[in-house]
Order: sequence, then C-alpha cells, then structure tokens
Amino acid sequence: MSGSVEFFEQQFQRQVARGEFALNPFEQDALPFLSGRLLDFGCGLGNLSLEAARRGCRVVAVDGSPTAVERVRRAAEAEQLPVEAARAELGDYQPAGPFDAVAAIGVLMFFPEPLARARLLDLQAQVRPGGVMAVTVLTEGTTFLDVFGGAEGYLFRKGELAERFAGWETLFFKPGSFPSPDGRVKEFESLVARRVG
Repeated sequence: MSGSVEFFEQQFQRQVARGEFALNPFEQDALPFLSGRLLDFGCGLGNLSLEAARRGCRVVAVDGSPTAVERVRRAAEAEQLPVEAARAELGDYQPAGPFDAVAAIGVLMFFPEPLARARLLDLQAQVRPGGVMAVTVLTEGTTFLDVFGGAEGYLFRKGELAERFAGWETLFFKPGSFPSPDGRVKEFESLVARRVG
C-alpha cells in the first residue's frame, strides 16, 4: 500500500467510525455537471459516487483504499444504487470507457509529476465527445505538504489545469485557498470542462 493510500486508509477508517459522509465543497461544485455513465477516479468514501447515483448516474467508483471501497459497496447495496465499486492501484488503473463524465477530485496531486500528468491525459481520453471532466488539484503555494502522507506528490502550477484542457469548453473554474490555524495553507484549482468534438 503506497504512503498516500495508507494515509487515507487511516483517515477513512476514522470517518467511517464517526459516520462522516458529507460531500466536500469540491464534490458539491462538481455534482451539478455529472450525468450518464460516471467514472469517479479516487472516489474515497464514495460520497460523490453515491449522490450522483441517487441523481441518475451509473457509476464506476475506484479507489486504492479497502475501507473506502467496502463502504461504497455497502452503501450502494443498501440503497440499490447503480454503483460498481472496485479497489485498484490508481497509478496504473485502466478504466473501461468511454464515460459521459469523469471525476478526479483531489487525487491527481498524490502522484509524482510525470504520472500525475499521464493519468490526467488517460482520464481525459475516457471522456466521450460532449462529456465532461471534473478535476480538483492542489497547486503551487500549498504549504500543507503533509497532506501527501509522506509520499511524493505534485503541486500543479497555477493555471496548469486550464492549459491541459485547451480545446475543451470550460464550464466551471474556481481557484482558492484553505488557510489553517497554524498559518499553513492549501492552494487549489477546480475545473469542470466539456470535451468538444
């Protein structure tokens, strides 16, 4: 299990024990744009996957955490939602596309730089023409680097997401930061874009 997966495995176990399953702000921003067959890449506890399924999506939810995937499976079964949850090594996972929508919310920055960029390209290729992709990444200026759990990660350049979606129609873009009490900060960019042609 990689350092970042182990980091999140422990976090997910705590969240499951406490019943903490609310959508985060990035998922809330992405949700209105998702429809049809959805790939939730790095789904975590599946909050976005499950809510999207409640709204009519057919979801493939993938994560490296056993706790996360088990939670998604159980919740989907309990509500009889069309969610297929699978545990996979996200660095080399090959999805069976195409998809109407792909979400990669807060996951790509946990890969080393070359792999983060390659995974983004791979995921973009899974989006059918007219479909959408929703992405949130940490960007340069982030000082809260222990979020990587001791693993090597990649802080995207500010504006890099927009560059990597050149030729797509931008539907939503939101840069921002989350300060923490100790003076550190998480800088991020969220983007939703439609594949043209």
